Amino acid sequence: MKTCEIVVPCHFGLEAITKKEIIDLGYDITEVTDGRVSFTGDADAIARANVFLRTTERVLLKVGSFHAETFEELFQATKALPWEEYIPKDGSFWVTKASSIKSKLFSTRDIQSVMKKAMVVRLGEYYGVSSFEEHGAKYPIRVFALKDEFMVCLDTSGESLHKRGYRLKQGLAPITETLAAALIMLSGWRDDRPFVDPMCGSGTFPIEAAMMAAHIAPGMDRAFTSEAWTNLIDRKLWYNAVEEANDLVDRHLLETGYNAFDKKVDIQGYDIDPEVIQVARENAERAGVDKLVHLQVRDVADMSHGGKHGYIITNPPYGERIEDKRNLPMLYTELREVYQSLDPSWNMHIITAWEDAVKYLGRADRNRKIYNGMMKTYFYSYDGWKRVRRTDGAKTGALRPAGKDRSGRMLRK
Repeated sequence: MKTCEIVVPCHFGLEAITKKEIIDLGYDITEVTDGRVSFTGDADAIARANVFLRTTERVLLKVGSFHAETFEELFQATKALPWEEYIPKDGSFWVTKASSIKSKLFSTRDIQSVMKKAMVVRLGEYYGVSSFEEHGAKYPIRVFALKDEFMVCLDTSGESLHKRGYRLKQGLAPITETLAAALIMLSGWRDDRPFVDPMCGSGTFPIEAAMMAAHIAPGMDRAFTSEAWTNLIDRKLWYNAVEEANDLVDRHLLETGYNAFDKKVDIQGYDIDPEVIQVARENAERAGVDKLVHLQVRDVADMSHGGKHGYIITNPPYGERIEDKRNLPMLYTELREVYQSLDPSWNMHIITAWEDAVKYLGRADRNRKIYNGMMKTYFYSYDGWKRVRRTDGAKTGALRPAGKDRSGRMLRK
């Protein structure tokens, strides 16, 4: 396959994290837009991106782009794309998803139908047939329309890349594996620092942290749609990518719990629900990190740790149900008090959709808005080095409630 443009969707607000991942893989970025990063690569890049990228939902191969305001323009522009370079005569092809934002063509179902017809005409003329049996490899197409500008891509991944294969069961309000990995990277955590999720649910945060510490590639044990695209991607490239991933796994860490610097890796997850902790343990075992992650039934208020420079990273309840929302003030207050009880060098990072969270957590050092799907969430960060430098409050590192000065008096508006 010749060099092409590869597009990887990611969570809004976390594009820089995905960009860094791609650069670390050795590829050149061509464009960064809201919720999307593009780079140049070849067939090998498609295989490696699917196997190694932790923070993207899928890997897309860009076929082309065009402007269209009418269905006739859409048909002709789609027909003009070189589909025969990608889809063989027996290929199964369809527009699996179309999105339209601020475009004159807003019916996604009609967009899908018109584009399919245009592809059939183009390929029919090329292969000399009037219909297709479509019994071969699958070539799903994704279309993005923004202000009448269309981008057309082949989906090389198939199932979303957040499906690593280890989480067969989950809690009530799970966080996706891709988002969890991105937030861990954003936090700056390293495997020589303690890691605690006091509300771990099915264990996604601790498991993703352990996989990162052990250099376990997220896609090394799953399949991808484009593995069947032998006309585009040599099977050997997939074997090479998985072999590369296997070579990078830190077997010593997985067996002993000690990293390359002979330091014990400390990753913990707690939850008050015994059943969900059992689910987390099963997930950790499937991920191959069960010996690296300590999972325990424990209430948030009972969390303690004697170490320094640790990280709390957690996804507490948002209060989706009215009866749950009544408990949120106490829960977030307990989380703040637990954090205050730790050594001042600790960091805390919390993702939540609850608008009143900082009233009970205290003012954050940083707040980043992140869209989890269509839900707007907030990623609050409390920096340990700033806590160490503070001398105000009852003890060094105590958090000031939002809206109060250093003495605790309410600030005037």
